Amino acid sequence: MTDASSAHSAARTSSESGPSGAAGRLVLIAGATSAAGEAVARALVAAGVTVLAVGTRQEALDALAATVPGVETRVCDLADRDAVTELAMRIHVTFGHIDGLVHLVGGWRGGGGIAGQSDEDWEFLERGFRTLRNTSRTFYDDLVASPAGRLAIVSSTAVDRPYPGGANYAAAKAAADAWVRAIAQGFTKQAPQSAATVFVVKSLEGLESRLGDEVVRLWEQDAAELDGRRIPLTAEEGPAPERMDR
Repeated sequence: MTDASSAHSAARTSSESGPSGAAGRLVLIAGATSAAGEAVARALVAAGVTVLAVGTRQEALDALAATVPGVETRVCDLADRDAVTELAMRIHVTFGHIDGLVHLVGGWRGGGGIAGQSDEDWEFLERGFRTLRNTSRTFYDDLVASPAGRLAIVSSTAVDRPYPGGANYAAAKAAADAWVRAIAQGFTKQAPQSAATVFVVKSLEGLESRLGDEVVRLWEQDAAELDGRRIPLTAEEGPAPERMDR
């Protein structure tokens, strides 16, 4: 057993009674090599979390590990369900079950009005949704079994106010919102100590550190306050979170 897995096992045992902060949790960041992924990884490591940073490019993961010491990195094509299943198996053997999944796989494609919404752009955007489906299905039982399971994604204000040039993008984000809403309903029935949450932004640029802080705070709040919530993320403290329709 590695030092990281030993620390996680000991901390997990001490926190079985329920949420007591982020320290000692095991959290997987999907799409970890973005600026947002680095900020979230940095905040979680500083809070005493064992962070598993997952991406598709080893060189980018190596750069992240050099920038944020303490991060554990894994290469995986999260759009491949079999690859995600194998990843989970290896994580379970080395570290145990995860307590959190932060899904940051995404990107922007748009322009050209409705007629200009290309199949190529849709395939790119749909891939991000596919990775959410794969990771959340594979690790769902982990989050249900955790004393404080947390799942979080970043969505867009375009879901509520879509426009023609961003129709592909808004549709992919809306699909992710609906998927997380379903997970939240599952947690309500199966694991009331766990929560699925959506952070909503107009643009994530400049809000990466804020996102990192808010992800850490997920383990400082009761699941009932978080499950099924869409939380606006702005430079300033936003309004009270709204509950997603169930």
